[in-house]
Amino acid sequence: MFKKVLIAEDHESANISLRKTLVDLGIPPADYVFYCDHALTRIQKALKTHDPYDLLITDLSFEEDDQHQKISEGTALITAVRKEQPGLKVIVFSAENKQAVIAALFKDLNINGYVRKARNDAKQLKIAIDSVYKNKPYTSVDLRQNIKEKNSYELTEYDITIISLLSKGVIQKDIPIYLQENNIKPSGLSSVEKRFNLMREVLEFSNNEQLIAYCKDMGII
Repeated sequence: MFKKVLIAEDHESANISLRKTLVDLGIPPADYVFYCDHALTRIQKALKTHDPYDLLITDLSFEEDDQHQKISEGTALITAVRKEQPGLKVIVFSAENKQAVIAALFKDLNINGYVRKARNDAKQLKIAIDSVYKNKPYTSVDLRQNIKEKNSYELTEYDITIISLLSKGVIQKDIPIYLQENNIKPSGLSSVEKRFNLMREVLEFSNNEQLIAYCKDMGII
């Protein structure tokens, strides 16, 4: 099991809970910090003394106060840590539940696990730590269920048509022209806008660019 763990969490109650969870797993008392800058400094010092950390557990959101910080949020911390210690195992413990954000953490920053702050999160965290230690990526059960529901959503032929047009550079307001010329209904701009809004809502994307990227990754367009 992990021998040296660093916790980056600015809420004291959550910080204490995390440390207790690690103790329950038989892991030696973890080091902990409330600021991202301090976390990076700890990791750098540990590397210089040839006593590196095995695992970093970090939140994504950190509240600002009167202490100036160069790194103010978890994503930037992980990015900086990856440059210093690429092989460090990282588990994110956060309230964030947007699939696009979480997927980007795994894809772009190579995090090893994600546990959402919610009911039974201590139990989920224990499972995550064990899985990551065994080199298995981990995502909370509730998030996996959301992904399953998301992947089960079937895009209609109409959906694929308007997404394809948008991906080819057709401006959204001009899509109705193509639909009308090809006798595809509904062809009104309001109908197109409502459909895009529905797809983004169901698939939990904040913009059409994310929707297009998802469809390309899934081989839909």
